[in-house]
Amino acid sequence: MRYIKLGGEIEVPIIGLGCMRIWDKPIEDVVKLINTSLELGINFFDHADIYGGGKSEEVFAKALEHVKIPREKIIIQTKCGIRSGFYDFSKEHIISSVEKSLKRLNTDYIDILLLHRPDTLMEPEEVGEAFTYLHSRGMVRYFGVSNFNPMQIELLSTGINYKILTNQLQLSLTNTGMIDFGIFTNTKFPQSINRDGSVLEYSRIKGITIQAWSPFQWGDEQGNIRGVFLDDPKFAKLNDEINKLSQKYNVSKEAIAIAWILRHPAKIQAIVGTTNPERLKRIAQATEVWLTREEWYGLYIAAGNMIP
Repeated sequence: MRYIKLGGEIEVPIIGLGCMRIWDKPIEDVVKLINTSLELGINFFDHADIYGGGKSEEVFAKALEHVKIPREKIIIQTKCGIRSGFYDFSKEHIISSVEKSLKRLNTDYIDILLLHRPDTLMEPEEVGEAFTYLHSRGMVRYFGVSNFNPMQIELLSTGINYKILTNQLQLSLTNTGMIDFGIFTNTKFPQSINRDGSVLEYSRIKGITIQAWSPFQWGDEQGNIRGVFLDDPKFAKLNDEINKLSQKYNVSKEAIAIAWILRHPAKIQAIVGTTNPERLKRIAQATEVWLTREEWYGLYIAAGNMIP
């Protein structure tokens, strides 16, 4: 396993395990998943208060009781701010959400708390008060965001006294908007439209680690997730290229898809949501691969992209 400094502050594996789908799994299956993850050097676990309506955090805590590892040897990240029909970055809700997550996770502290999706009614000073309350009481060590653009981070930063370590964003071979814009700068192609505020470049400048969510998923133009692109005939050319590199490097197809993300010099952390221990092993092979520039761009083009 390779490791990076998340936001330059905390050492994390370059692959993290997303726990959104564990909420309805038998405890013994989740124990096996966690143990496999730890054996692979993946001690980073990503949660959110809404995953399974909170049940994912509860199941994780129950499974962790059967895993022989000190709390300080694992990194737990969770998120808050999404409510039924609206977003809520109020001080009251942030603090309440963390208190509930701590109880469900059966832990005294959360390593990293992310604000899940931008709340346009956000008051930065109010968020700052919540962060200060949580940090000063040892309830949260570090902070980050998810699905934010650069100016939203700048706005948030006016009211908080803590560095934003990470921004969790959707990125995969079939969801490359933040990359497309930079490649198509100074052209009239549709891909040149800056939809994300140069979030990739901004993150590198500011030392904010991007966490890639749904790294195997593809979606429609409205952003709806439709499925996994691996072995999907809709992406025959991409899968042909992935298979070719899989054979060259003697690793799994999953590993090549993740290696494409890890190859970027932004030092992106991939958050993978599998609940299958064997698939997790195949994914972890990505750290054994360092794609050439030609291979990286070859995959990008095979996914249906072009370069000007």
